[in-house]
Amino acid sequence: MVFIRSLRLLAPESGLDRLFELVSFLLLAVPFAPYVLTQAPGPGDLARTLAAVGLTALWLALFLVVAPPRARENHLVMSLYMVGLVVASGVLIARSPWFSFFCWIGYVHGNRYLAGSGRYVATMATAVLVAVGQTGGFHRLTVALAGIIAVIALLNATLVTLFVTVGQRSEQQSEQRQRMLVQLAESNRRLEETMAENAGLHAQLLSQARESGVLEERQRMAREIHDTLAQGLTGIITQLEAVRQVGPAGHDWERRVDNAARLARDSLSEARRSVQAMRPEALEVNPRLPEALAEVAAQWSAVNSVTATVTTDGEPVALHPEIEVTLLRVAQEALANAAKHASASRVGIALSYMADVVTLDVRDDGVGFRPAAPGTPAAKAGPREGPGNGDGRSGGFGLTAMRQRVQRVAGTLAVESEPGAGTAVSASVPAIPRATGQRTQSSAAEETRSE
Repeated sequence: MVFIRSLRLLAPESGLDRLFELVSFLLLAVPFAPYVLTQAPGPGDLARTLAAVGLTALWLALFLVVAPPRARENHLVMSLYMVGLVVASGVLIARSPWFSFFCWIGYVHGNRYLAGSGRYVATMATAVLVAVGQTGGFHRLTVALAGIIAVIALLNATLVTLFVTVGQRSEQQSEQRQRMLVQLAESNRRLEETMAENAGLHAQLLSQARESGVLEERQRMAREIHDTLAQGLTGIITQLEAVRQVGPAGHDWERRVDNAARLARDSLSEARRSVQAMRPEALEVNPRLPEALAEVAAQWSAVNSVTATVTTDGEPVALHPEIEVTLLRVAQEALANAAKHASASRVGIALSYMADVVTLDVRDDGVGFRPAAPGTPAAKAGPREGPGNGDGRSGGFGLTAMRQRVQRVAGTLAVESEPGAGTAVSASVPAIPRATGQRTQSSAAEETRSE
């Protein structure tokens, strides 16, 4: 049966049926020659044997050649065929034990065309006939001969059943492997489709990331330009206008010219640092945020002749560089707005360190303004109704930049003001400590240039 299973794998089903038919007729014809040579039958015996062979061939042809293929799938039809085949095999063995070789097709056809218990009945009947042929044909039956025939038949049936079982299991395993190959091919096809889809998504994500990076860099440069060049140029203009007003005879025109020159140098330095994405110079000179805020406040006071004080509550800790830059820029923007619009006589900066957050409050006693409603564009605000400390001339970008900076570090920004009651800007950000051994961006850039 393993051999037959191999034939099934090598040949199409219809070709295998033709092979079975050919082998059946061949096994019917081959034993006839040794029968004639060894038994020397007389004319009568020879004629009767030929008649048995012819009737058997006719029976085979009727069911295997003439009958339509669907008849071989009918259990009753093929059961009738097997009964006739067993009877014909018994007659042939009665004529000569050599025809027991033909009886072997009973094993094949029984397992091929029958199912269930019919297979075992056909196998056992064929095994008995083969055992009779192996013991020399039909003789006077004795107890000893019957025992020998029974043992040989049982051995034949056991071997055939074993081979059939092994063949069926091998065939099942082969079919299972074929199904697995089909499933694997389908999985590979789906995987290729998924990979192609992922490649498209990856390209789309890269494009979006590139666009997002460009937009982020534009926003960063806009914030840096506003926080450095715009504020510096505004201060320079203020100082030069003051010089124009007092003229060369004024008592402090030299101081204002010096202030304008210093602001120009500082603005140029900050612009270069912004292009290189470095930390503000105040934080590089003073690594601690309170000292950096004190320096910024002192410079602002010197330029604007307005007192600005810095107070610190809690224990100062080294914060993440992005957090410190955000708070410093918020303070610078609030001071710039106070200088441009508040007409204040005093500004107070309070830095508070708490367990989870750090807050920065910048308050002035200036003219104040009426803040625009949330979501209202600054350009639509009435006179003295812009965001920040009335930052109407900048189109509201000062407040927008502050909010963007604070939101980027998961913080919040609040502006409180009333006409004649001054303005308060409050920023609250997470107290994220600086990692041990973490370097600032400027330090890393300088080390890279030195290498």
